[in-house]
Amino acid sequence: MTESVTYWAIAVFLITYAVIVSDKIHRTVAAFAGAALLMVSGTLSPDDAVHYIDFNTIGLLIGMMVIVSITRQTGIFEFVAIRASKMARGEPLRVMASLALLTAVFSALLDNVTTVLLIVPVTLAITKKLRVNPIPFLITEILASNIGGTATLIGDPPNIMIGGATHLGFLDFLINLAPIVIVIYPLTVFILLRVYGKELRTTPELQQQILDMDENKEIKDLALLKKAGAVMALTVIGFTIHQVVHLESSVIALAGAALLLAISRFDPEHAFHGVEWPVIFFFVGLFIVVGGLEKTGVIEAIALLALETTQGALLPAGMFILWLSAIASSFVDNIPFVATMIPLINEMARLGSIENIDFLWWSLALGACLGGNGTIIGASANLVAAGMAERSGVKISFVEFFKIGFPLMIMSIFIAMFYLLAWYLYNPTVVRILALVIGFGLSLLVAKVNGSYNSQIVNRDSSV
Repeated sequence: MTESVTYWAIAVFLITYAVIVSDKIHRTVAAFAGAALLMVSGTLSPDDAVHYIDFNTIGLLIGMMVIVSITRQTGIFEFVAIRASKMARGEPLRVMASLALLTAVFSALLDNVTTVLLIVPVTLAITKKLRVNPIPFLITEILASNIGGTATLIGDPPNIMIGGATHLGFLDFLINLAPIVIVIYPLTVFILLRVYGKELRTTPELQQQILDMDENKEIKDLALLKKAGAVMALTVIGFTIHQVVHLESSVIALAGAALLLAISRFDPEHAFHGVEWPVIFFFVGLFIVVGGLEKTGVIEAIALLALETTQGALLPAGMFILWLSAIASSFVDNIPFVATMIPLINEMARLGSIENIDFLWWSLALGACLGGNGTIIGASANLVAAGMAERSGVKISFVEFFKIGFPLMIMSIFIAMFYLLAWYLYNPTVVRILALVIGFGLSLLVAKVNGSYNSQIVNRDSSV
């Protein structure tokens, strides 16, 4: 490969990246244009381009999007959100905490982009009834979506990409990442309750409007809900055993989508409308652009430099990847960053003497997923939520999100760093159990603080 071709691949990559970050042109167009430039110039042949596309990632995304597209027609997500708000008795802080918890759980079981598409409209409707500022709710939900999505293979696009490129399965992500997520999530919510505790207030009359809402009216098709619930359960079971049955996660997701289409008799055209095709084609273009760097040897050169910097030692390499991923993912979308890092880590493992490469994958996953909370442009879920809010007349500014998100992101990365250090130095199983115990303790603290704030609000309203 000549130097001119190598420089051309680097130039196309950097220009594509710059256009994606600038947000002047749709990122899908930017990625596709970059891929086209590489093929038109002969840097990559069409066969090369297809080779670099990770079809496991693409298939997993499409399969889950079809399942969610059909399931959302039942109204179950709106039902759950309204029920949670009523259980919180319409008290703003409790509602915020309840919706955040739903967001985190849905993000782990579905994916965070789909979750914010479902939860943001309900949040805007509820905050309008309570006549409270929706921005604290939306910021909390964005942070919860990225934290919750970190816990599983299907929760966040970076994890989907890492799973597609490695031997790691659903249970691997759940066992290794969920324990620290259970620590980071309640601590983040605890701080948000302290920050917004005195700001979110409403009247008993407005709270009653929430209690008067009938969530049962949101269920539009009970028969479809039963079928969708059964298929969703089967799909999740499939994810947990896919390594045992030797099936890729994409095969499980696509099989689940096919089964639901077959038994529900749902119109395929309408089901496929729910697939975020711009996101899918963005991945395709991005894989090809990164493939140009891989074919021309740029990835190998960077891997050698990283090995020299860390002297080929596992722990320094893991810490380097964690912090680099976190800071970079705060200021550029974590998807293109992870697409670049995956071949880099594979090359580091091939060239060096690193034995436990899984440690590097967990460092990348934690850094990229949690790093997305640093700014409003750090993750796809952030941009989707902000865009939906703006179309409803609610604007989340870069600075407003940064003042909350970036410090909490740094805190979460420090916690992740200590978790990885302990995981490396001591028995990983003991470390996971300890993290779970701490997480549940923090959850009880959050519940106590939330109840304390709402009691203060009730007392103030009573005294008035």
